[in-house]
Amino acid sequence: MNKKGLVVAAFFGTIMLTSLAAGVLLNNHPMIQDEEITMTGTPADNFPDSQRAQFCGSSIAKSTQFIKEYSIPTDCTNPLAVVADYNGNVWFAQTNTGKIAKFDPTTESFTEFENPLWPKNGRSMIWGIDYSPDGSVWYTDESYDSIWRFSIDDKKYQRIDFPSEGDSLPQKLKIIGSQVVVNDFNGNKLTFLDPTQSNSELSYLNIPSPVDGSVTGDFAVDAKNNVWYTNWIFQQGGVLVKFDQDAYRNSIATTNSLPSLDFIQVFQLPVDLLTPNGVAVSDGIIWIADTSNSAIFTFDPTTQQFTLYPTSDPKLSTYGNFTGLIKSPISRPYWIESNSIGHLVFNEQTANSIAVLDPKSDSLVEYLIPSKNPAWGDCEVDSNCGLSQIFDFAIYKDKIWFTEWVENNIGVVDTSMPLPFEITLDSQDISLMPGESKNLSFVINPQSTIYEDVSLILSNSATFLDITSSVSDSFKLDSSKTVDVTISASDDASSGTYKVLLGSQIEDISISKFVTVTIL
Repeated sequence: MNKKGLVVAAFFGTIMLTSLAAGVLLNNHPMIQDEEITMTGTPADNFPDSQRAQFCGSSIAKSTQFIKEYSIPTDCTNPLAVVADYNGNVWFAQTNTGKIAKFDPTTESFTEFENPLWPKNGRSMIWGIDYSPDGSVWYTDESYDSIWRFSIDDKKYQRIDFPSEGDSLPQKLKIIGSQVVVNDFNGNKLTFLDPTQSNSELSYLNIPSPVDGSVTGDFAVDAKNNVWYTNWIFQQGGVLVKFDQDAYRNSIATTNSLPSLDFIQVFQLPVDLLTPNGVAVSDGIIWIADTSNSAIFTFDPTTQQFTLYPTSDPKLSTYGNFTGLIKSPISRPYWIESNSIGHLVFNEQTANSIAVLDPKSDSLVEYLIPSKNPAWGDCEVDSNCGLSQIFDFAIYKDKIWFTEWVENNIGVVDTSMPLPFEITLDSQDISLMPGESKNLSFVINPQSTIYEDVSLILSNSATFLDITSSVSDSFKLDSSKTVDVTISASDDASSGTYKVLLGSQIEDISISKFVTVTIL
């Protein structure tokens, strides 16, 4: 397929920051020379014997009250990007085979589609996928610098060279109207592809990002068709970018001019937002997942203010701490999406969880994924500990489908299942002067019989805020329990609005509510 493109000049002067050394958190090259490889005739042959438990799965599929997992029939496929079509069928890409696979939730059956165009023994991180109304599945391909289209009707693959100059990494992908939009992580740009052209020609538009030597992260589109995306340098920060694509396209259609400052706005990210991977829009508010932290952030375009929302800490079963070296585990939210009713869904990579945040009630529910691979934690061998590497998810009605990259499973969170307890706060807003403390309480109300011990969640990301409670140990929840807490601000507390998280948890689920703390 030939390509013709309009490559747009930089919008404005660059921000001088040092260059990025690493593009993605995982860039494994598992094959090691001279290691023993027992040939099986399956995709597991891409790994030496010593690494198969780490990359191909350590156990069978599991379930909880809220989650059901399904084992993929082919061994060691490394499923990653996933999407649901309009009928609820689940489509996902296999990074160790190059195949697209379908899961039918009604029959609970898999269909894997051979890809004759895929290189033998090829592997690629496939981060982005979307379903098109024409009955095709589009997805990205990191290793071979490509975009792929899989036609569901005729079961054929089409590979498209990704338009790039130099180093590139096509990452997330969304079908927006008639366009296929991709962020080029290493190439530092957004690419808008027009697949409505004839088979011999594909038009595209590259929109460069404003920070030199940086990466271009995930993107989302608001109700006015503005594109929001991040541009950042690893562990050094960056910017949130708003691109008015409609105004820009109208301008070049009438004047044939290159973009100007009229079509773009840049907002400096907070200094503690270091790895802004996922981006979503809900009710006009921009949400950003920070993979260097246990937090997500909001940005209000009206006030131009950022607010940090902490998650709960990872459960011990996700990291193990067998050696005792892990002092401050973090959850690492990775991607984030909004559902049809404005809730935010995000994966917590190193907490092995899928989270659902309701911004109207300021509540957070975190579902622990039951499968865990001990090779990805500080775990004892063969223990129920570690991570299954939940790198993507897809929302369909009240279901959240996800892939387990190192456990060879897909799974589903059923958010319609009743929660085992609820949290009621006596107040969700308090104001403090620096050096001041205030008390508040919340009630944990059981909604069913809970046999496990319950523990508290008292999470906070501001170093000058402290949360304490007289309840320090786990407890049985036989009836409603009132928990008293004290929130204190240090003498050097900075004025502003902050969120703290109060709630409780059992192994399979964590339920909390946010309290807004205003430092005067």
